[in-house]
Amino acid sequence: MKAHSYGLVEPKSFNDKLPIQLVSGYVLKHYELVYETYGKLNKTKSNAILICHALNASHHAAGYHESDGKKDYGWWDNLIGPNKPVDTNKFYVISMNNLGGCHGSTGPKSINPLTKKPFGSTFPFVTVEDWVEVQSRLADYLEIDKFYAVIGGSLGGMQALEWSITKNNRVENALIIAATSKLSAQNIAFNQVARQAITSDPNFHKGDYYEKKVIPYDGLRVARMLGHITYQSDFVMMKKFGRQLMETNDSKFNTNINFQIESYLEYQADKFAKSFDANTYLRITKALDNYDPASRFQNGLLEALSNKKNRFLIVSFISDWRFAPSHSLEIVNALIHNKSDVSYVEIDAPEGHDAFLLENENYHRTIRSFLE
Repeated sequence: MKAHSYGLVEPKSFNDKLPIQLVSGYVLKHYELVYETYGKLNKTKSNAILICHALNASHHAAGYHESDGKKDYGWWDNLIGPNKPVDTNKFYVISMNNLGGCHGSTGPKSINPLTKKPFGSTFPFVTVEDWVEVQSRLADYLEIDKFYAVIGGSLGGMQALEWSITKNNRVENALIIAATSKLSAQNIAFNQVARQAITSDPNFHKGDYYEKKVIPYDGLRVARMLGHITYQSDFVMMKKFGRQLMETNDSKFNTNINFQIESYLEYQADKFAKSFDANTYLRITKALDNYDPASRFQNGLLEALSNKKNRFLIVSFISDWRFAPSHSLEIVNALIHNKSDVSYVEIDAPEGHDAFLLENENYHRTIRSFLE
């Protein structure tokens, strides 16, 4: 067993029979959410923590699943577990696969009960606001009136921010990590190129590829390669790979894989394309693009973050050029202006945007101290 891992976990399911009207106006008559829990809920139900996942992740945040003798550890296993920064000896931690996802929750590849076929292209586009609403419904189901903390990195941080705006009375602490209140033009551009790679794949079939028993594999691969590059820093990529050639390279005067970095991107692309759904990718990146809480208020972010009673921890990473520290500081400055209880930490880590997923002594000490 991995040191201090929470151990073997089993996914759970919440079937909401009540209809929900999404921001788009689309009404889902019912839906299913897959989630995992770690730790025990105390008698007063005051120790619950919600984990909000980023673009490529799922409900499986900690512990491990076991299949064919292999252990698949959660994507934030280094942060969540016994005696870890999010200590499951103290807290009851909940992590769910968001609506529209592809890891068990209702999404594009789910069967539409009206047509008995996969939703495909007809599945609605969801928003960060929609996710927070269904997360709150899961909390209701678990009889949790208020979370001790809502924690998220990247897109997950946007969800933690939205909890603070629209469900402020239900969250005591918000930890917003490597996030932003709105995407920059450059970030939207990256997402659009990734979407174009998918929709241009001949196997996309306008989103209705399930019945044809194909997937837009090549498009997904390119989308993942592009995304993966933006999550890394130039320093780390040079340190890992430099300009090292493949051992089997016999000529550089062709289009074969010559450099080790190329081989690494190919590996990451294949791994992702085999496990993620293209329609889900399109919807999640659109949710990223569309999120801008300041636009819903006359006085922008200052008004959106006014009169907030919860505590905030905002964390950024110096080498993160996708969601640079300036994005976090925009949130921090609005909270300071509103005299909110906010702490800001800028972590010196070389790994780029992906640093929020990795083990770092200063980063983990910050999370642990804030939650104590």
